[in-house]
Amino acid sequence: MTKIKAIIFDLDGTLVDSLNDIANAMNHTLQQLGKPTHPIESYKDFVGKGLMNLVENCLPEQASNQAAIEKCFDLLIQEYSKNCLVETKLYPGIEELLNCLSKENIPLAILSNKADNLTKIIANDLLKKWNFKMVVGASDKFPRKPCPEAALHIAQNLGISPKEIMFVGDTSVDMQTAGNAGMMAMGVTWGFRDAKELMENGASAIIDKPMQLITHIAHE
Repeated sequence: MTKIKAIIFDLDGTLVDSLNDIANAMNHTLQQLGKPTHPIESYKDFVGKGLMNLVENCLPEQASNQAAIEKCFDLLIQEYSKNCLVETKLYPGIEELLNCLSKENIPLAILSNKADNLTKIIANDLLKKWNFKMVVGASDKFPRKPCPEAALHIAQNLGISPKEIMFVGDTSVDMQTAGNAGMMAMGVTWGFRDAKELMENGASAIIDKPMQLITHIAHE
């Protein structure tokens, strides 16, 4: 078997539970526009492809109205930027996992479809204890996941072959990204999607608790 030499993590739904802050910011934005809000749990199905996609999911009747979508997006960015760390926290077991991986000197990186500046704000606050070699969010530099370009850029910068990298995430987009990049796709069920979706989109394995990742790395 191929030895895993590095790990790329998704951020939201994988390392951090950000659902409440995302949902609250979006609902506040919808209220400002006089639009109906959504239950927090429903946002699990809306997130994963970036905040613009989130707006489109929350305003399906405005999908063809680009001006309305962009206005809502701008308001959301303003609201979420101010409140992205109110309730967002590490998932249980993540601290223990990252401590263990750090002791093993396994290079770590983050790749998110969240805007690059917001990804870095959250990582620099909640994940500053650990040495992530790269933290990459959505920007004009690379297409969003599931395009593999950003993941392959990380692999190149780490100097590690994609086949020796594990990509850990909680959505179909993450599993597709791993497959497109030629990396091992590890699905996690504590985030925004279920095991069925992850397996259908190429997960090599599924874990239900963070520390189970150590077992899979040891067996690779």
